[in-house]
Amino acid sequence: MASLEEIREQITRITSELIKSGLCDHQNYPSIIEKPGKHKEIVFDTKADLSTVLKNQGYKELYEALLKNKAYNFLMVDGAIIQLMYSFHKGDILGHRLAFFPCPNLLEYQNIPEIYENDEVSADIISEKIVTFPIRFDFDNSEEKFISIDHPKSHLTLGEYRNCRIPVSAPLTPFYFMDFILRSFYDTRDQKFSSQIPPFSHSFSKSISNSETEVVHLQIPSP
Repeated sequence: MASLEEIREQITRITSELIKSGLCDHQNYPSIIEKPGKHKEIVFDTKADLSTVLKNQGYKELYEALLKNKAYNFLMVDGAIIQLMYSFHKGDILGHRLAFFPCPNLLEYQNIPEIYENDEVSADIISEKIVTFPIRFDFDNSEEKFISIDHPKSHLTLGEYRNCRIPVSAPLTPFYFMDFILRSFYDTRDQKFSSQIPPFSHSFSKSISNSETEVVHLQIPSP
């Protein structure tokens, strides 16, 4: 199973690769902090109080608060914000929050990359045809919150819908999360940014229940 240090190393290397690709406009490298009870968390450097930033706000206000406080690992060239946060206890993963917040005012890079490459000023003119929504992969290993199918330990939430929890077979490593984001929103027919991220062999154990495998769910590849 992937360790705390291995996950931090993945995020650090992915950060360097995104800078090389030119997709990342600004970044915060990961760091490890110790919490009470021998918990350790991998976070990005920010002074923002995320507990207040992330609650009870509309999407545009949420996005602007994250942007203002630089509460992200990556600020992409199209304005999208990406967060990767993990928590561990005695070497075991406790949880993660992996989030993609597209800019509510700009067009995704995949549709017209030439606009960002050649004419940034006009990028928002034709953005109305895109409906932006956040994507979040959450994992929580606590038995208190787990309810099979209704609240899977590892799940995908689309658009911040309260009860949207699509079961996922296991926690995601940073590599699989970023591979998903790059393939889905940044790769084009001629430019495959996802192929520029080197694969990692680390993974996490399965967390999906038998009942959850009988409904539509996402399967994380085994390296």
